[in-house]
Amino acid sequence: MTTPKTAAKKGSAAKKAPAKKAAPAAAKKAAPAAAKKAAPAAAKKAAPAAAKKVAGNGVAKATPVRSVTKESPLKGMPLGDWVKAKASGWQVGAIERLIKIVRAAAPEASATIKWGQPVFESNGPFAFIRPAKAHVTFGFWRGTEIVDPKKLLEGTGDRMAHIKIHSADAIDEAALSAMIKDAVRLNQEKGSPTIRG
Repeated sequence: MTTPKTAAKKGSAAKKAPAKKAAPAAAKKAAPAAAKKAAPAAAKKAAPAAAKKVAGNGVAKATPVRSVTKESPLKGMPLGDWVKAKASGWQVGAIERLIKIVRAAAPEASATIKWGQPVFESNGPFAFIRPAKAHVTFGFWRGTEIVDPKKLLEGTGDRMAHIKIHSADAIDEAALSAMIKDAVRLNQEKGSPTIRG
């Protein structure tokens, strides 16, 4: 015999039953999302293990993992286009003047955009131009070896040195031309400065 109390219990049990069925379905939907988030973390942990090989003696050796270097979208851009894209104000005139000085002092040198900046090469890179907020840097790969009687070069590194230019009129064309010729001579005698040996 069904009493009002037992009917109420059956009704509440019937209401609870669909909730139990809905819970596993919701968990199934949430599981793929959680798995997607966990997959990159698991892949990162698994990568070092996958990068190991077992040597003949059974000892695991780390195998270097190759990385793909990103290529600058500026690479190969003509110098004039690079100047328009990367310089403004007085820097445009200063950079254009620096390019003319390099071309006059080292006519055989090539000029390309590398590392996001103009790089001048003759048997390897010898000079570069980089605009900054308040100046333009003209740098030399072998700056510490270049003859610099006017002490224009700055830098604390063991190899590279640079000149900070604050206006197009401040460029000492004669001194810079002599340093460019010396940088080219050093590359001809010693090879590319990017190859250490």
